[in-house]
Amino acid sequence: MRRATLNDVAKEADVSIASASRAINGLDNVAEGVRTRVLEAAAKLKYIPHGGARSLALAKTNTIGLLLPDIYGEFFSEIIRGVDVAARAKGLHLLVSGSHGDVKEAVAAILAMSGRVDGLLVMSPFVDSQDLGAVLPVSLPLVTIASRIGQSGYGAITVDNYAGGKLAVEHLLAQGCARLAHISGPESNFEAQERRRGFDEAVTAAGKKVAHVAVYEGDFTEESGFRCVKDILAAADAGAPLPDGIFVGNDMMAVGALFALKEGGLSVPDDIALVGFDDVPIARFAQPALSTLRVGVYELGRRGLELLADGLANPDAEPAEGIVISPELVIRESSKRTG
Repeated sequence: MRRATLNDVAKEADVSIASASRAINGLDNVAEGVRTRVLEAAAKLKYIPHGGARSLALAKTNTIGLLLPDIYGEFFSEIIRGVDVAARAKGLHLLVSGSHGDVKEAVAAILAMSGRVDGLLVMSPFVDSQDLGAVLPVSLPLVTIASRIGQSGYGAITVDNYAGGKLAVEHLLAQGCARLAHISGPESNFEAQERRRGFDEAVTAAGKKVAHVAVYEGDFTEESGFRCVKDILAAADAGAPLPDGIFVGNDMMAVGALFALKEGGLSVPDDIALVGFDDVPIARFAQPALSTLRVGVYELGRRGLELLADGLANPDAEPAEGIVISPELVIRESSKRTG
């Protein structure tokens, strides 16, 4: 069967070839309506950009594409490590790219991988990622990890972030904390939203057990955790109640928070109990060791690759059911105030 050309895509989308080319290549000088029509036409026609079609037609590449929102930090390193170990066990190679949380960059990265990979593992937890499934420009086997993409194809792995947020609050209350703060991830991140939702609902359910609540927005980096604690301490100096328990939206921010609390002359957990999220390796070696919600970051990557590899090996099988990871509370010294 003849493969679709750029001219076919342009006709299907009712745009010029030049406009189709600009949209396919992710250039900025394209109206959003035009871009959407072109990408939808490309997906419908299973268009493969020039350069990838020949390799795709000749043979399998034995390569998997891994698209992450970023490739910096322990969390993403652990994801990559899990995918890599599972890929090597199955004789597969990896092609890794970052989308920086931008749907346009995600589409451009997937286009660049077309013809070079047999399937895709995609982690895109940002809120607007739910639109990505509708505009994927190529038809490739897909498994999502902690994402909101509408069509997963070969399966999805999700984390119950809402339950994790509730567990963190319940633990802090059990340790005698009554003035709670939450350092959240960015508002544009769906996982951060769900962790905060769990925090908010657990606080509401606790009623009068919680005397004060404050929320500060970080960006999942150590620096933002440090900055948010500095803001918390400045507010306390100005007369606001000092929290005695803080739920931090991920471990890297929690590490920054620990440094800021130590710099401020406060004891963890005696003055302020601290709970993170993810259980990346550094959490065990922080001083004090960090209590956290374990999601098995390495396992997220490993299981995602195995799910995709199973689908590639059995393309006619029914799509696998989604896997939901329930966070496990790991209690270490940073929050342990009672026996």
